[in-house]
Amino acid sequence: MFAAEIFMHRFLLSSPVRTLNPDEADWFYAPIYPTCDLTPTGLPLPFKSPRMMRSAVQLISSNWPYWNRTEGSDHFFVVPHDFGACFHYQEEKAIERGILPLLQRATLVQTFGQRNHVCLNEGSITIPPYAPPQKMQARRIPLDTPRSIFVYFRGLFYDVNNDPEGGYYARGARAAVWENFKNNPLFDISTDHPATYYEDMQRAIFCLCPLGWAPWSPRLVEAVVFGCIPVIIADDIVLPFADAIPWEEIGVFVAEEDVPDLDTILTSIPSEVILRKQRLLANPSMKRAMLFPQPAQPGDAFHQILNGLARKVAA
Repeated sequence: MFAAEIFMHRFLLSSPVRTLNPDEADWFYAPIYPTCDLTPTGLPLPFKSPRMMRSAVQLISSNWPYWNRTEGSDHFFVVPHDFGACFHYQEEKAIERGILPLLQRATLVQTFGQRNHVCLNEGSITIPPYAPPQKMQARRIPLDTPRSIFVYFRGLFYDVNNDPEGGYYARGARAAVWENFKNNPLFDISTDHPATYYEDMQRAIFCLCPLGWAPWSPRLVEAVVFGCIPVIIADDIVLPFADAIPWEEIGVFVAEEDVPDLDTILTSIPSEVILRKQRLLANPSMKRAMLFPQPAQPGDAFHQILNGLARKVAA
């Protein structure tokens, strides 16, 4: 999910927008991999990342006059962990930590996006999490396959290791989904992750995309790519590439407090509205904008990031 930091670096190394003359540059990219600080079992441990970022900025500022010229306002970093440049998945600790003062003027390209939150500063560009394009393409099923599942979700409802009561994780929204709809025949929801997960999403009309520790979820990418209407449950979320993807038209937004009414909300959507959303989701340009393919393609997530940077220069 966090691999955008690596693939963005690879993309820029061979991109025609790159210059080796710093005096020609509008932007300077700092190739720091903050989520590659791993635990002994190989899991990302971004809690140490502020130390990594601080040392990197100190190195840049002491050896690189272009940083000091603008205090980093024309530099960008890719920070794709749950809470972006706050580097902590628990909201209270993320708020307490905040964004490093060294990064306040830099542009932060991050998956985290939530309005009025300390972890999203004015210089942020919100991006989708990484999802494997080749693997998803290989699991496509015929387009005329009936969508026989009304609501689909696979994932955690409770984080038993960090929040066994379920009130803090996902601000209780996932627990509410399970408690209210685990026995509802319209809802195909489970903690299991079957081998047919991608195929099942293509058979579903609605795919739940609730917040977890952070507002975003990889299900958002999967739903768009597989034409399943995303049901976005994350108050104040800032979604990626709003100029390329008409989120209000393709998705359904449900307030966290309204989760107990989810069945009524979804069954009351007229069939013509559902069909219109499905037709919009079938547009290849929207799917392309959510992915980081190798090699890059016009209109993909790499180019959406470049568009965001270009707009900031023009402004």
